[in-house]
Amino acid sequence: MTVATTPPVLVTTQESILRIQLHRPDKKNAITAAMYLTMIEAIRQAEQDPAIRVMLLTGAEDCFSSGNDLADFIDHSEIVVEDSPVFHFLLTISQASKPIVASVGGLAVGIGVTVLLHCDLVYASTNALFRLPFTHLGLCPEGGSSLLLPLRVGYQRAAELLLLGEPFSAAKALEIGLINGIYNVYELEEAVWQKARQLAALPPAAVQLTKSLLKRNQAELLREVLLLETHHFVERLHSPEARQALQTFMGRKKPD
Repeated sequence: MTVATTPPVLVTTQESILRIQLHRPDKKNAITAAMYLTMIEAIRQAEQDPAIRVMLLTGAEDCFSSGNDLADFIDHSEIVVEDSPVFHFLLTISQASKPIVASVGGLAVGIGVTVLLHCDLVYASTNALFRLPFTHLGLCPEGGSSLLLPLRVGYQRAAELLLLGEPFSAAKALEIGLINGIYNVYELEEAVWQKARQLAALPPAAVQLTKSLLKRNQAELLREVLLLETHHFVERLHSPEARQALQTFMGRKKPD
């Protein structure tokens, strides 16, 4: 087993599986530009290494990710969208040819949910809690969710999740088709490893071709949507409405 540690993202290789673990517990695995760059490099490494057959994306038992680190995002929001780490990460993960399995424990918020739409198999623990709070923060959907979520769960359910932004359980995520299965907290890690091993044991060219065929109709449109969403997201971050909502969210003042 080889291990390359790059806090706050841990990248490890075991058997033929490359594991990407968000590891920023003090910030509930909120994702920064630097973390996106690390994950981009890890995915590219997996794509180029014939010994790697599967990627596994995970967090901690009690928190997968609380979403973007908004303070860091604002600091980097002057970067041209096409050059931004988050845009390149979303393109990279959406275009990956090898299968990606996600393991979700505890909190999954914002891009902690939308990134799952780019994974091929997603499993969650019984304590998982999902939320897409964009409207509450004066923001808009990101991660391709305005396209992929309706395709995955249907328009009405997607509208409910994105417009109302209410938390929902692992049971609901399974019911609407956002995830593939639920395990007890202490069972999740081993269960997901077993799924990843199953994939890794299959003929790799057949697996990658199957994934390519499943996604063949959405690649160009998804790139267009990712670009559009990211432009609007950055604009919203600088809007008075979002600024007030974010101040309220951080407990600084009550909304008008």
